[in-house]
Amino acid sequence: MLRISKLTDYATVVLAALAEPPEQLQTAAALAGRTGIAAPTVSKLLKQLHRAGLVTSTRGLHGGYQLARPPAQITVAAILDALEGPMNLTDCSGGHGQCGIEHHCRVAPVWQRLNVAIRRALSDVTLAELAGLDAIQPRLPTLEHEIKFAARHD
Repeated sequence: MLRISKLTDYATVVLAALAEPPEQLQTAAALAGRTGIAAPTVSKLLKQLHRAGLVTSTRGLHGGYQLARPPAQITVAAILDALEGPMNLTDCSGGHGQCGIEHHCRVAPVWQRLNVAIRRALSDVTLAELAGLDAIQPRLPTLEHEIKFAARHD
């Protein structure tokens, strides 16, 4: 099952809170209060997001965190990379040289194609969309139908 970690999920919530308003500095404590996520977890996430260049920090009495770029310029792929590293469905889907049977494998090209398609989909969704700041609405009825269909045929 493809699934992001709870910490990554929380990171999207923290980033969405930082996205409105994106130019305002917000403290870790304030973000914890706004999101309902424990303050130590928010602090840990902010440090990781800062190291990845997704947020900036300002020290001092009136310091805090803010997005490093506008929400429309931060993709879900960048968020996942920051928290979980580059996504690879299989050992070989990230490139050659990672698998001992790749010279005889017939399925690797398909896994690589799927990996690229998922990566492209994650790159097409921005923090602005996650935070509800963009007018684009997801196709939930279609997605729900696809999930139910896949579950019936497993």
